[in-house]
Amino acid sequence: MKLPTVGAVTLLTMAVSLAGGNEISQRTVPGDLALTDYRGAKFSLAELVKDKKGVILAFVGTDCPLVKSYSPRLVALRDRFLPLGVDLIGVDPNVQDSLEEIAHYAKEFNLSFPILKDLDQKLADATGATRTPEVVLLDASLQVRYVGRIDDQFGVGTRKPAPVREDLIVAVQELLGSKPISIDKTSSLGCLIGRNKKPTQDGEVTYHGDIATILQKRCVECHRSGEIGPMELTKYEDAVAWSDMLVEVVDTGRMPPWFADPKVGKFLHDPQLNDAEKKTIRDWVAGGCAEGTSPQNQIAQSASYLEGWQMGREPDRVYYMDTKPFKIPAEGELDYVYYTIDPGFTEDTWVTGSEARAGNRSVVHHILVFCNRPGKWYPPGLPGELISAYAPGMKPTVGADDSMALLIPKGSKIIMQMHYTPNGRPQEDLSYFGLQIAKDPSKIKWEIRPGMAINVLFQIPANTDNYRVPGFFSFAEDAILLGVNPHMHMRGKTFIYEALYPDGRKETIMNCPKFDFNWQLGYQYERPLNMPKGTKILCTATFDNTANNPSNPNPNVAVRFGDQTWDEMMIGWFYYAVPKRTDVASAK
Repeated sequence: MKLPTVGAVTLLTMAVSLAGGNEISQRTVPGDLALTDYRGAKFSLAELVKDKKGVILAFVGTDCPLVKSYSPRLVALRDRFLPLGVDLIGVDPNVQDSLEEIAHYAKEFNLSFPILKDLDQKLADATGATRTPEVVLLDASLQVRYVGRIDDQFGVGTRKPAPVREDLIVAVQELLGSKPISIDKTSSLGCLIGRNKKPTQDGEVTYHGDIATILQKRCVECHRSGEIGPMELTKYEDAVAWSDMLVEVVDTGRMPPWFADPKVGKFLHDPQLNDAEKKTIRDWVAGGCAEGTSPQNQIAQSASYLEGWQMGREPDRVYYMDTKPFKIPAEGELDYVYYTIDPGFTEDTWVTGSEARAGNRSVVHHILVFCNRPGKWYPPGLPGELISAYAPGMKPTVGADDSMALLIPKGSKIIMQMHYTPNGRPQEDLSYFGLQIAKDPSKIKWEIRPGMAINVLFQIPANTDNYRVPGFFSFAEDAILLGVNPHMHMRGKTFIYEALYPDGRKETIMNCPKFDFNWQLGYQYERPLNMPKGTKILCTATFDNTANNPSNPNPNVAVRFGDQTWDEMMIGWFYYAVPKRTDVASAK
C-alpha cells in the first residue's frame, strides 16, 4: 500500500507543528525525584540518565487500549536507542493500576524495560504528561525536550497502516545530533491519567445515590469483567479513578457508542445518555466524586445482564469457523479471512435467531455470517445473504417474536468473514456462531429477509470530501422494515436511509450523521415500518477521502468498491419481513 506523498506529509506535519511546536518552557525535572518499580526496585531520575545522553519516559496504563497497541513499539524503540545512549523507561501514574496489574501487563507484552509506579503523579506533573500513552524526552541534564505522542499511527478509534510522522524518533535523532527539537510538543491521544482524589462521603450528587444507576443503565453491560469495555465500571473505586475520562467521553459523545440521529426514527437498545444524565455525571466529578451512603456494590447486587449467548436462549446449532484457531500477529494490517462451513441442512430450515460470537474480542473487529444459497451468484466481497453479524455493541439477529424466522434453503453453505485488528501482542482466535431452529415451522407467519441498497460502481477521487454515492432497493411485495445497518469503511462519513413511497411521499427513516467504522452497529425499530409494494429504499453515503479524515489510510489515491478495509463499500443493509409463503421454493 502506498503511503501519503510528501505533500500530504507536509500538511500533516504543519498541523502538528501549529498545534504544539516549540511550546515547552525551560522545564527541568528534579534529579532526586525517586520512584519504585513494580518489583520493588528504587530509581531516581539522576540514576536513570547517568552516563546517558537522555531518557524517554513512556507513561502507560494497564487498561488503556492505545497503550497496548503501542507496547511492541516501545520495546523496539528502546532496543533502537539504548545502544546510542538514550534509554526508555515506563511510568504508570494511574491510581487504579495495582503493582500486580502492572506486573501482569509487563509479562503479557514481554516488556524489556522497567515500569516505575508514579503513585502521586509527581513525575507526571513535573514533566507535563496528562495521558497514556504519552512520552517525555529528557536530556542528560533532565530538561524536558519533547512531550507528546509516539507517532501518528494509532488514534482513538483510528489506525494507519504505518506512521506518517514518527514524532518521538525525530526528537531523539535531533537530540543526538545536538539540534534544536523542531516540534517539541504534540497533542497526545488516549486515556487521561487516573489522578489521586480526595472524594467526600456526602454531596448533592453521590455515586450510590445517582451515578451507580446511570453507569448500570448505560455503561456496565460492556464495562465489566469479561466484556468488551477496556476497563471495569462496576465499583465506586473504578468510577472515581476513571471520573475525568467519564466526563470527556460523555461530553464528546464518544460513549456510549450510538450514531443514529435522535430526531429520525425510534430504535430499540438506544444507550445514549440524556442531558440530565450527562449533567449529573459532570456535577458529580466537579463536586468531588462523593460516595454517598447506599450499600456497597450496588451495581453487583442489582444489575442483571445476559451472560454468554445474547439471543435469550441457547442455540440449537453451534458452528465454529475452523477446527483450529487463527493466529493474529502483534502488529500490521490483515486481509479479511473467509471460512466456508457446511451446516448439513438436507431440508429447508427456519431460523428464529442467529448470533455470531467472537472467540477473542480483543482482536475481532467484526464478523459477518452469510448464507450462500446453492446455484446463486454473488459479487466479490459479498458471498451470500447476511444472516448474522458481530461487532462491539451489535445485538444478535432475532425476530420481533416467535412468528418470525429466516429461511436457510437446503444445501446452503455458511460463509464467515473475519476482520482482525492486531492489539500489540500475538493472539489466537476461534470464533463461532449459533442458530436457533424453529421447532414447528407451521407457526411461522413472517419470513425475515436480509436486504441491501448497494452501489459497487463508484470511484471516490483522491483528496475529495463529501463525495456522495447512492444505492437503491425496491420492494416487490408488501413488507415491514425491522431494522437497518449502514456499512462503509474508513472513509465513510454520513449515511442516510430514505423511503420513497408509491404515492410520491418521501421520508427519512434513518440518519447517521457521524459514521464510525469501529462501531458497526445495527438499529432495530421500536415498531416495524410499513413498506408497501413498490416502495424504494434510497441510501445515500458520503465519504471523506482527504487528509482531514484521521481514519483515512491514504487520501492520495482514488478508491473503489472492495472488501478490504483500505477499499470502500457502500451498503445499506436492512432486515425486513414478508408474509410467509407456502411455496418456499418460490422465495429462493
